[in-house]
Amino acid sequence: MHIRDIFTQHETTFSFEFFPPKTDEAWEELFVTISRLQSLQPSFVSVTYGAGGSTRERTHDLIVRIHRETNLTAVSHLTCVCHSLAEMEAILDRYAASGIENILALGGDPPRSMVGHDRSKDAFHFADELVRFVRSRTNAPDKRGFGIGVAGFPEGHPNTPNRLLEMEHFKRKIDAGADYICTQLFFDNRDFYDFRERCELAGIKVPIVAGIMPISTKSGMVRMAELALGARYPAALQRAVARCTNDESVARVGIHWATEQCRDLLHNNVRGIHFYTLNRSDATRQIYDNLGVSDSAGLRKVS
Repeated sequence: MHIRDIFTQHETTFSFEFFPPKTDEAWEELFVTISRLQSLQPSFVSVTYGAGGSTRERTHDLIVRIHRETNLTAVSHLTCVCHSLAEMEAILDRYAASGIENILALGGDPPRSMVGHDRSKDAFHFADELVRFVRSRTNAPDKRGFGIGVAGFPEGHPNTPNRLLEMEHFKRKIDAGADYICTQLFFDNRDFYDFRERCELAGIKVPIVAGIMPISTKSGMVRMAELALGARYPAALQRAVARCTNDESVARVGIHWATEQCRDLLHNNVRGIHFYTLNRSDATRQIYDNLGVSDSAGLRKVS
């Protein structure tokens, strides 16, 4: 289903993100996870993307398998890095031929295996250029072309510390033809509400989906903080985690915190919630249980 139709039909969307496994065993484990989460009736799911050749193929294979073997709408991530114009055309042609209608267009970073990659050889350097190119392609299954999402940064884009300039750059992606925004993960809803209001001030009217990822381990918190996109942990969350003596208790804290984030977002008319699942189902299912519903259709009625 085209992403525009999804947002037209659903007042609030709920979606999940997966990444392509590296082994056959992990592939089968992921599809067990997907089958469990499918019962929650998400509005759509997305699959992350690596610019390297083998990783690129795994993304395509996973997207197509989800499309063919489930009743889920799949959105494929696509990044600017490490691609010529001909490669971009070929990727979109393959998706169109496979029935994939929606793309999340990202700037992206070179894979760790391609450190020092010469970006001058890439067809596109910025996400707005990729959005404009994807929008120009009319060979998608839907005559409207591909549905297009872009990333938003409630805590600020790591490469643009000037928040005024950041919003100018961000609006270019929307003006280039984006249909919706999916934010990076955040742990303080005030960051999201501020971002949403700044988008409104900039004249951005497309739906904004909030990215949520419950923490599960202390080491995972450290890894997220070390990522280029950063992760700002509120003091209250840090205190709660500091009291934990093992990863099981950290996971309970993470699920509780994410549940309260979702409850508050729903009460404040969020347009959508996107769960970064890390290819696991337990945390997401427990959040649904904590909210008192069994599927996304029920979540849309939470008040």
